[in-house]
Amino acid sequence: MTKKEKVKKILIELEKKFGKPKCALNYQTPFELLVAVILSAQCTDKRVNIVTEEMFKYVNKPEDFAYMPLEKIEEYIKTTGFFRNKAKNIQKCSQQLLEKYKGEIPQGMDQLTELAGVGRKTANVVRGEIWGLADGITVDTHVRRITNLIGLVKSEDPIKIERELMKIVPRESWIDFSHYIILHGRATCIARRPKCSACEIVDYCEYGKKLLNITKKV
Repeated sequence: MTKKEKVKKILIELEKKFGKPKCALNYQTPFELLVAVILSAQCTDKRVNIVTEEMFKYVNKPEDFAYMPLEKIEEYIKTTGFFRNKAKNIQKCSQQLLEKYKGEIPQGMDQLTELAGVGRKTANVVRGEIWGLADGITVDTHVRRITNLIGLVKSEDPIKIERELMKIVPRESWIDFSHYIILHGRATCIARRPKCSACEIVDYCEYGKKLLNITKKV
């Protein structure tokens, strides 16, 4: 079975399980989503949603973050981890949006990745979720870990992983593929304790088949 054929089988099985996937981060506007994705680095979506639910009641626009004391932003987001760096990025990003784009979120990949705190992962999430645009595939920790376990890629470099996945995942599924792998990582292929015996895609996973084979022999 080729990698492309394997990906098609995986997409079919995960669609059966999860239905039409959607972003796990809560937001009302493109800017709120951008802030939430910045906060999600090294932090769970659940924690980000708890933080933004309260924060967005009071500050939810670029002009709010651009002109408020940095310490206040830090106070709002402290529990998301790396909060000082994230606060600086959110404030700088807000200032850039006001200066260059009148407070609106640009659609272009190049324009987005020029903003403070915005890399390809964040840009892919925002473009895919807001406008259905996909110049690439979002590679977070789940996608990096699970695509390696399955055997679709052999790299820890998100850029290299994205390039390899773009060759084997149908372009029309670039957005959904990341969502499905992330959902699968939370539900079944859990880091440190993957539930291979209960996995819907174990037949297409090099790690899972090897592990189950070893278990049977023991």
